[in-house]
Amino acid sequence: MNPADPLRIASPNQAARRWFLRQCGVGLGSIALSTLLQDAYGPQALAGEAPTDPLAPKVPHFAAKAKRVIFLFQAGAPSHLELFDYKSELVKWDGKLPPAELLKGYRAAFINPNSTLLAPKYKFNRCGKSGTELGELLPHLAEVVDDIAIVKSMQTDAFNHAPAQIFMNTGATQFGRPSMGAWTTYGLGSVSRDLPGFVVFSTGQKGTSGGASNYGCGFLPTVYQGVPFRGQGDPVLFLSNPAGVDAEMQRDTLDAIRALNEQHLGIVGDPEIATRINSFELAYRMQTSTPDLMDLAKEPKEILEMYGAVPGKSSYANACLLARRLVERGVRFVQIFHEAWDHHGGLTKGLKDQTQLTDKPSAALIRDLKQRGMLEDTLVIWGGEFGRTPMVQGGNDGRDHHPNAFTMWLAGGGIKPGITLGRSDDFGFNVIEDKVHVHDLHATILRLLGFDHTRLTYRFQGRDYRLTDVHGEVVQKLLA
Repeated sequence: MNPADPLRIASPNQAARRWFLRQCGVGLGSIALSTLLQDAYGPQALAGEAPTDPLAPKVPHFAAKAKRVIFLFQAGAPSHLELFDYKSELVKWDGKLPPAELLKGYRAAFINPNSTLLAPKYKFNRCGKSGTELGELLPHLAEVVDDIAIVKSMQTDAFNHAPAQIFMNTGATQFGRPSMGAWTTYGLGSVSRDLPGFVVFSTGQKGTSGGASNYGCGFLPTVYQGVPFRGQGDPVLFLSNPAGVDAEMQRDTLDAIRALNEQHLGIVGDPEIATRINSFELAYRMQTSTPDLMDLAKEPKEILEMYGAVPGKSSYANACLLARRLVERGVRFVQIFHEAWDHHGGLTKGLKDQTQLTDKPSAALIRDLKQRGMLEDTLVIWGGEFGRTPMVQGGNDGRDHHPNAFTMWLAGGGIKPGITLGRSDDFGFNVIEDKVHVHDLHATILRLLGFDHTRLTYRFQGRDYRLTDVHGEVVQKLLA
């Protein structure tokens, strides 16, 4: 070595800074990598076990009431004032300007501040042994109303579709955070070996305003993101082998690729390599598992009629039935996005059309899970990103976005059945009793899945992140 070389060690007890950084960089990287692996895959990653199956089942913080989740996401925001939260005062004030104190400090997305109040477009009925009040457009939900809990006091932080949808699904209004389904599979893994842990359907008139961020993994390893399934044909594009590739050739190719990836994983430890290995093997297994899954013709005639499902057709009804079939097969989280409820105008017809598509299948899912003994440990969630204003929009037949008060319902998985929680004011404008913020809903869902929401975290960019950010309280009144 040249004596003038600044990287030369002058003595055993003296090392040049440049030499230290050059020679020890890999060691420092290994220390950082061990932390990343611990975050991504838990202690087994540091115990010498190759983290090639990040979706292996995991144990939550404490005993869980719910083992799986089906989220029926009604994107576009259904009107609580026609479906769940009847207000006789709106009938009295129909066509009149609202009291000045009601709108003090209120920010509206699009509505004219001089808009008048609008009476409910449909009648309500008392239903079930609980005497729960439901809109007449929900006759099938009325038949299972004693199995659900209705929350009339939901609140959110956003009043435009994309940020509000992302907020409902990720706990943040901006892109880049993991979705609720991703957090669930990160925390619990998946029981299914032949299907993704988190499956997504889209059944509305268009895709969601929030896009793929609604079911993305954010900064979590990619393996935890939602996998979109199509309602007909191959559930996932490019799943079938191309012409000229037989099963033996495919298996030999996958084995060779897996060996190379595992060798690379052992050297650099990048969690995305484990994701790649898992995705290749899962796709191979899905080639045999998904045709059976998607074949609704195997369901009994009475089940198809109960849902209103038609084999081979893409529909909300088919997606609900497929959701049951997926959770039966061990899938941890299924989400159906039905973007069709944004009724700034045409409210009367729009609500009727959408409830005819969704009411029967949603109620059938509750009934079907219950008769199979699965409802008690399957959490079902129904709701949109916010509610609608009591003021009119679109002539005399529409409502604007409204974050201050809206309604969702939940069933199964440790939820107390047959109850109505919370109350809005006489106009359905503000929550006045038992407020449930979106962060509170998330904290409650995680609690039912066996997690302390403050402890289910992932370290990213120097801090610990969680679904509920720094907020959220478990809604004890919802727990059975």
